[in-house]
Amino acid sequence: MAFTEFRPLDEKCLVEYIKATPALSDKIGNNFDDLKIKEVGDGNLNFVYIVVSPAGSFVIKQAIPYVRCIGESWPMTKERAYFEALTLREHGRLSPENVPEVYHFDRIMSVIGMRYLEPPHIILRKGLVAGIEYPLLAEHISDYMAKTLYHTSLLYRTTTEHKHNVAEFCGNVELCRLTEQVVFSDPYKVSEYNRWTSPYLDRDAEAVREDNILKLEVAELKSKFCERAQALVHGDLHTGSIMVTRESTQVIDPEFAFYGPMGFDIGAFIGNLILAFYAQDGHADQGNDRKTYKEWILRTIKETWSLFYKKFTALWDEHKDGSGEAYLPGIYNNPELHQLVQRKYMQDLFHDTLGFGAAKMIRRIVGVAHVEDFESIPDASKRAQCERPALDLAKMLLKERRKFQSIDEVVSAIQQLQ
Repeated sequence: MAFTEFRPLDEKCLVEYIKATPALSDKIGNNFDDLKIKEVGDGNLNFVYIVVSPAGSFVIKQAIPYVRCIGESWPMTKERAYFEALTLREHGRLSPENVPEVYHFDRIMSVIGMRYLEPPHIILRKGLVAGIEYPLLAEHISDYMAKTLYHTSLLYRTTTEHKHNVAEFCGNVELCRLTEQVVFSDPYKVSEYNRWTSPYLDRDAEAVREDNILKLEVAELKSKFCERAQALVHGDLHTGSIMVTRESTQVIDPEFAFYGPMGFDIGAFIGNLILAFYAQDGHADQGNDRKTYKEWILRTIKETWSLFYKKFTALWDEHKDGSGEAYLPGIYNNPELHQLVQRKYMQDLFHDTLGFGAAKMIRRIVGVAHVEDFESIPDASKRAQCERPALDLAKMLLKERRKFQSIDEVVSAIQQLQ
């Protein structure tokens, strides 16, 4: 069977596809007698198959030309698979401990073959709902973000290299436009795609749409998202895009990747941890009030930013006399000036992180795509009681982000607004 033009893969077609693709068939020792295939795509966009044989395993991910959770009425470019494969390889080169290896990419079929993250790996969001602590999470994710964001920025690269890479990723415009719509636009207007825990949050959703200061601030963030090609960002770094065990942290699904503001990645991760914090009361029971677990989430938020700051600035210090052209050594080699520049850069990045994180939180409560943290709370009234303080905190962070000078102040604000 030839695969010279795009077709969606079902299990039968997938077997034929693997047989025709040595990079994949070799991974299972060309043994098709005991092959097990399972479709596990529970996301909004793609089909995902786990392929396992006694000799080996891998995952197949195929992009289809529409939004899976909506249907063919919402077309979506399958070229997103190209940018995902490109990013997995680049981020994997920079942070190999935290990105699964790509074995195969087929641009015509929009198929990626990659390492299967075997059990006990689970999606981080599911672990957070279950109340599982991951002691190395902050260490690993800060490492991933520091390495990928620093090395794809002008702090490390020449402007020639940077513009070449920016131009390549400009092709991922449809995924960027989807983000613009669902994060920066739809929650702030009446949209057929918006939903929330009604009737309990009807007034809260209306308040978002009527808040002029909030709209002013989100417009500034949208402008940064669209205009600032700061680094190669994952573009969707929430807790559903990370697989974990107690010893391993693996970042997956970078199909939204583009050259954009660093704070969009850091904010997405921290914002989703904050959502997980507020959801915990909805998962508490007589055997576990989740208070200890909430304290762990807050420590992880604090450690994530603190470790990222330390690692990112250490990379900057290490390469300050290198080829990066953001701050030329001939101008900025004065130690005092270097410190001033670094402090200003990191303060701006911190405020970006808070703003983008808040925008991601708001869209998960009153926008189109919600999170399992809240959605798995069966009692709608209880769910709304968890969502409301999260929404209130997000609105405050977005509007007042520049007032915060440290992650400790952010954690204090979370603790006060429960």
